[in-house]
Amino acid sequence: MVERYARKEMSSKWTMQAKYQAWLDVELAVVKAWHKLGLIPTEDANKIIENAGFSIERIDEIEAVTKHDLIAFTTSVAETLGEESRWFHYGMTSSDTVDTAVALQMTSSLKLIIEDVKMLMESIKKRAYEHKMTLMVGRSHGIHGEPITFGLVLAVWYDEMARHLENLEQTMEIIRVGKISGAMGNFAHAPLELEEYACGMLGLKPAPASNQVIQRDRYARLASALALLASSIEKFAVQVRHWQRTEVYECEEFFAKGQKGSSAMPHKRNPILTENITGLARMIRAYAIPAMENVALWHERDISHSSTERFWLPDAFVTTDFMLHRMNNVIANLTVMPENMIKNLNLTGGLVFSQRVLLELPKAGVSREDAYRIVQRNAMKVWEEIQHGKATTNEKGESLYLQYLLEDEELRASLSEQQIRECFNYDYYTKNVDKIFSRVFK
Repeated sequence: MVERYARKEMSSKWTMQAKYQAWLDVELAVVKAWHKLGLIPTEDANKIIENAGFSIERIDEIEAVTKHDLIAFTTSVAETLGEESRWFHYGMTSSDTVDTAVALQMTSSLKLIIEDVKMLMESIKKRAYEHKMTLMVGRSHGIHGEPITFGLVLAVWYDEMARHLENLEQTMEIIRVGKISGAMGNFAHAPLELEEYACGMLGLKPAPASNQVIQRDRYARLASALALLASSIEKFAVQVRHWQRTEVYECEEFFAKGQKGSSAMPHKRNPILTENITGLARMIRAYAIPAMENVALWHERDISHSSTERFWLPDAFVTTDFMLHRMNNVIANLTVMPENMIKNLNLTGGLVFSQRVLLELPKAGVSREDAYRIVQRNAMKVWEEIQHGKATTNEKGESLYLQYLLEDEELRASLSEQQIRECFNYDYYTKNVDKIFSRVFK
C-alpha cells in the first residue's frame, strides 16, 4: 500500500493536468508582475487572475491544427477571457513558460525524493542500532575476511545516504530557477524586474543569464544525482540478494503468509523486491545519458531536448520514488538471522583471525615476511580440509586453525599458548563500534 501511494503522489505531479496548471501558474505570476510594473491595468489583471482557465480537450483540438502545444494552451486560456486576454503571455516566449513551469514540477518532485531519502535513512539507522553488535563475517571478493557487525554494514549505508541527501539538497538549488527573459534571453521586450518579481512569486530564483531556455546542465545535474542515488540503492539490494542465497542465508526479505515464490517449486523464497530494485536502478541510470546529451543544444536553443525530457523527467522521478519506498520496505521488514551469521563466521575454522596473529608476531621480534609465511602456511592447511568437506573444528570443539597454530613449533617459539588463544577473541573486532556509530549518527 505504501508503494502504491508513493507512486500516485509522485505521478500526479507529471500528469497533463499538472503540466498545464504549472504553465498557468507561471503565466499568472507574469501577469501579476506586469501589473506591479504598471503595464497591465488593475481591472484587466484581476479578470485574468480570477477567470483564466484551460481545457485539456480543447488544447488537444487546437494543437491538432497549430502543431504547437504552447500556442494551443494560450488560445484555450484566451477563450476563457475577454479583451483582457491581450495581456496573457505578453512579452514572453514559449520556453519562458515551459522551462519555468518544469522547474516548479522538478522542485516539488525533488522535495518528495528528499523526504523518501530521509525516511530510508531513519529505517537504516533503526536497524543499525538494533544490530550494532550482531557479529557477522566481513567479505572481500566474496571471500571471508574478518569479523564485523551487521550494524557496521548498515552504518556504511547510512553514511552513504547522507551524502546523497546533501547532493540532492544542493541539486535543488541548481534546478530551482526560472526565466522570463524572452526569445533570445536578451530581455528586449521585458525588464529584468519582471523576471525577478515573477520568479519570486513562484518560489524560484531567476537564472542569472539565459538564452531561449534554462541551460540543460542543470537538468543533467538532477539526472546524475538520481542516477547516483539509484546506484547506491542497488548496492544495498545486491547485498540483500547475496545474504538471502541459500548457501549464505543471513538475511531475507520478509516472506508474507500466503506468498508464493515459484509456480513450479513450492519451497522457493526468492528476493523479488531487491531483484526488482536492481532492474529499476538500471533504468534510472539510463536517463542520465539523454540528460547529458541535451546540454549541447544549437546556439540559443533547439528542440532536440524536448522529446527526451517528456520521457525521462517523469519516469526518473516516479521510478526513483517507487524504488526508495520499496527499499525502505525491505530494510524495515528485513528478517535478520544472527545465528546463521555466527555459523558462517565460524565456517572457515578460525581463519578470520589470521591477521590478528600476523600482527602479534612483529611485536615478538619476527619479521613481517616470516610472520606472513608462518600464519599463511597454517591457514592453507585449513583450506585443504575445507576443500575435502572435512570438519573445521577438532574433537575438543576448537577451531582447526587454532589447533594448527598451537602445534606450530616455529610460532610457539615467539608466542605463548595464551597469546595465541587471545587472538581468537571476537571482542577485539567490536571494540570501536561505538566510536564509529558516534561519528556516523552524530
